[in-house]
Amino acid sequence: MRPRQPAAALPRLWLMTDERLGDRLWTAIARLPRGAGIVFRHYRTPAAERRALFARLAAIARRRGLVLVAGGAVPPGWRGLVHGGGKAGRPHTAPAHSRREAIAAIRAGAVLLFASPVHPTRSHPGARALGPARLGLMIRDLPVPVVALGGMDARRARALAPLGIHGWAAIDAWAAADAAGVSRR
Repeated sequence: MRPRQPAAALPRLWLMTDERLGDRLWTAIARLPRGAGIVFRHYRTPAAERRALFARLAAIARRRGLVLVAGGAVPPGWRGLVHGGGKAGRPHTAPAHSRREAIAAIRAGAVLLFASPVHPTRSHPGARALGPARLGLMIRDLPVPVVALGGMDARRARALAPLGIHGWAAIDAWAAADAAGVSRR
């Protein structure tokens, strides 16, 4: 398996959106540095509201130099990356919870994987966390960049750097009230 897109072209820092963010979404986006990515996952939002929210995010992303990835129903005319499965060979990102899922996603054309949950997370209460050792075994020698997700923040990402992660993604680390000084490494 060969890499499909240079890792340098893909963000190292990511915000995963969902409905539970509410108005904290705007605070989280404001904290993202230029070049970071946003995976839009408002899956339960009604279609018309979802399209309007996506359009607003797309405008902010263009203005701020952020990479926006569409999850779920892809807006008409969207030419960017999609999350959660490729359609007709379209470049996409994918979640991976095991090595088997990671390899299947790569074979299906994923250009970046979100490995999760690395640590316990409010997004998946009770789910078994991978932890550093299982994450390391899962991502060893994969030909695409892997972003650590699940209970992540900058400190935890630095601790995982020796495993070869490309970057980290979070919801709460960007949106929490005490995240104003979040490190962007």
